[in-house]
Amino acid sequence: MKILACNSNRPLAEAVSAYLNQPLTKASVRRFSDMEVFVEIEENVRGKDVFVIQSTSYPANDNLMELLVTLDALRRGSAQRITAVLPYFGYARQDRKSGPRTPISAKLVANLITVAGADRVLTIDLHAGQIQGFFDIPLDNLYGAPVFTKDIVERFGSDPITIVSPDVGGVVRARAIAKRIDADLAIIDKRRERAGVSEVMHIIGDIEDRCCILVDDIVDSAGTLCNAAVALKDAGAKSVAAYVTHGVLSGGAVARISSSPLETLVITDSIKATEAVRVAQNIEQLSIAPLVAEAIQRISEERSVSSLFD
Repeated sequence: MKILACNSNRPLAEAVSAYLNQPLTKASVRRFSDMEVFVEIEENVRGKDVFVIQSTSYPANDNLMELLVTLDALRRGSAQRITAVLPYFGYARQDRKSGPRTPISAKLVANLITVAGADRVLTIDLHAGQIQGFFDIPLDNLYGAPVFTKDIVERFGSDPITIVSPDVGGVVRARAIAKRIDADLAIIDKRRERAGVSEVMHIIGDIEDRCCILVDDIVDSAGTLCNAAVALKDAGAKSVAAYVTHGVLSGGAVARISSSPLETLVITDSIKATEAVRVAQNIEQLSIAPLVAEAIQRISEERSVSSLFD
C-alpha cells in the first residue's frame, strides 16, 4: 500500500499516514510559471495499491486538476490499483439540472476522475446519494455520523436534545444521528428565493427548552445555518449548536457564524481550515483521519467498509 498526498489538505493526509504508520509517498506536485500543474512521483509505484488523498475544495479547479494529473501519473507509472480519496467531493451540489441549459457538473467530474485513471473512489458524506451512480467504478461513501455522535454525547451528556435538519433534504442524515443517540427530531421548512439566500418558514417538531443541534453535510455561506439558529432561538430553544461535515465557509461565513446565536459550529477536517476558521471562537474541528485511515486499511485488505458503521 502507498499513500500519496496532493496539496489541498496535507495535515489530514499526514494524520492518516501517522494513524496507519505508513509514510507518505514522495511526490512533487508543483506549478510551471503559467500555473500548469506538474506531478512527478519520486518512488516506484509499479504493482502497488495507491491511495491519493485530495479534497477538491477551494481553489476547487486547481485542486481538481492536481488530482487528475496525479491519477494520470500513477496510471502511467503502472500502479496496480489507484483509489482517489476525496474527503470533500467538490461540484457535488451540481448533481442535477437546476434549470434549462445548466450542467450536471458532478457527473462531469465523475467522468474526469474515472478517465484520469482512478479504479475506485473513497469519499465522505456526499451531498446527494445519487452521485454514487455517476461513477462507473466502485465508490465508498463514508459517514461522519459516528464522529459526531461521540462528540455530541460527550458534550451534551443527559441534556434534552433535539436533532434538527435545516431543510427537508437533510432529514435522512439528521434522522440517522437522532437514532444513534435516541434523540428527538425536528425539521426546518424553508423557502430558497435564490442561490445562497434562504428564508426560514416554520419549524416541524418540538424544540422548546431543548438543546437543538443542527446537522448538515456542507456549510458554505452559512446563511441557512444562521437563519435556522435564529428561528430556533425565537421558537424557544434552550441552546443551538451545529454539526456539519464539510466546512467550506466561503466569503463572510465565519463572521456571520461568529455573530449568530450558534453557540458552537463543529466541522471536520475534510477541508483544511483557514486562519479565520482556526481563530474563530465558536468554530471547532473534529478529525476524520482515523475514520479515513481505517477505511483505507480495509479497502487495501479487501475487508468490509460498511461494517465500520454497524
